Amino acid sequence: MATLIHTIADHSDDINYCAFSSSCLATCSLDKTIRVYSLHNFIELPYSPLKGHTYAVHCCCFSPSGHILASCSTDGTTMMWDTQDGRMLALLEQPSSSPVRVCRFSPNSTYLVSGAADGSVVLWNVQSLKLYRSGNVKDGSLVACAFSPNGNFFVTGSSCGDLTIWDDKMRCLCNEKAHDLGVTCCDISSQPVLDGEHGFGYFQMASCGQDNQVKLWLILFTDFLGVELKYKCTLNGHSAPVLACAFSHDGQMLVSGSVDKCVIVYETSTGNTLHTLSQHTRYVTTCAFAPHSPLLATGSMDKTVNIWQFDLKQPCAGNIIENASKVAVEDWSEDDVSAWLFAQDLADFVGLFKMNNIDGKELLNLSKESLINELKIESLGLRSKLLKKIEELRMKTTSVPITIPDEFLCPITRELMKDPVIAADGYSYEKEAIENWINSKRRSSPMTNLPLPSSMLTPNRTLKMAISRWLETQQKPV
Repeated sequence: MATLIHTIADHSDDINYCAFSSSCLATCSLDKTIRVYSLHNFIELPYSPLKGHTYAVHCCCFSPSGHILASCSTDGTTMMWDTQDGRMLALLEQPSSSPVRVCRFSPNSTYLVSGAADGSVVLWNVQSLKLYRSGNVKDGSLVACAFSPNGNFFVTGSSCGDLTIWDDKMRCLCNEKAHDLGVTCCDISSQPVLDGEHGFGYFQMASCGQDNQVKLWLILFTDFLGVELKYKCTLNGHSAPVLACAFSHDGQMLVSGSVDKCVIVYETSTGNTLHTLSQHTRYVTTCAFAPHSPLLATGSMDKTVNIWQFDLKQPCAGNIIENASKVAVEDWSEDDVSAWLFAQDLADFVGLFKMNNIDGKELLNLSKESLINELKIESLGLRSKLLKKIEELRMKTTSVPITIPDEFLCPITRELMKDPVIAADGYSYEKEAIENWINSKRRSSPMTNLPLPSSMLTPNRTLKMAISRWLETQQKPV
């Protein structure tokens, strides 16, 4: 059961996009503005609307922590906004000055992708606010983008109908003709699909296009096999071009919006239609699920955004991650551990853990020493991330701790940063920790193991201010 609970009608022109954080909804429009609303009561925040773009705003998205909102426009720029007070943090100009159609943050907030009408793709470093890598699709305008949950790759869609998979160094890994008349949107589920026979995890992707179709794909990404893109099936129901698609946070539902003015909600595992929503009076241009609440937002050329609430009691297909969560960690199977690794953006460890027969009991017993000596994990950054996730898993059995946003933690100490600095690898560290690292004659990056081109450290004042504001909301001293 999907119930319409609220309609937003504040924009003066077509709605182009809407996006959720854990506490807010953002919408953008041809009217050149971005509006931000509280999910508590759908009241517009005091600093909204955000004005800065000189032409239509095509897309907006929140950083994973929700502290930054990005928007992009026909004016050839991508802007970053502070969601606490609405201040503009950065204005990023597409090198070609071409209209920017889509923007996306990577799952760890390290990068922001902007894609433009001339086919250019730019990977921006969020901390330094500088261009990190750039590339171009073969043909057409770039109109869609989605990151994998682990951040190892992202997919772009173009108006000529291609889906292209890129790694985080902007190398093209795969290119596939997907929609004859052009791709309009794509999304990757945050939940993997496990292949029990081989122990591999597939990322599930949806794409839609001008051919009236919604397609499901499976993406397998491993260090030793490379990338494999498999067509899974086509979901039917729309009678006109499909302009938007998005997975629910748990991966169980997929929503699409179309020129036929309808919104269709599918059950991902079966492809069955769960709901058809037909309240919009013009083309449906965007749809998005909230990450931690049963809400769906749909936007249209009728200048409105509809907010829908789902009945959580209705039956939905389960998945292995949910099943694992209902079992005591000590009793997890190796497949349960694999599913957990994928959900924690640690997919690179699946093969290693399978090879060492690590089940739930073994997982909880892992220590720094065993990761180094037995599993031979050399990267300090990866070891620290894995140990942090395991410790969180242990704590969940007794209490629910306050979770510090990952981007506020020093990758070396895994502690809240007080004096963050940006090193030559583009990552931020606690100043004392990275200085000790460099002074001990280690000239490689703690995060990538690649050589550091210099020992220069730059204060990250933006991050320091964000940490201070977060601490104020937690009512904790620095």
